[in-house]
Amino acid sequence: MLDGTNLYGLDINGASFVKACGGPCTEGCVTLARIGDNAWALGDSKRPDAAPLRFSTEELTAAGIDPARFGLSV
Repeated sequence: MLDGTNLYGLDINGASFVKACGGPCTEGCVTLARIGDNAWALGDSKRPDAAPLRFSTEELTAAGIDPARFGLSV
């Protein structure tokens, strides 16, 4: 399993982020991108200057986030 050091060592330049809002929000403030095997970046489109946080698939699952719900394959 990837740990935080490995996740933040991955290059996310060129990552394709998609809107990952779970509610009726039309602004799409939460963004999600696959950045490697078992690795994801979670960003905030309202704060483009803030670096995206990075999570493993297991961490997203534990938080109740399913990338497939937003068109991303696991």
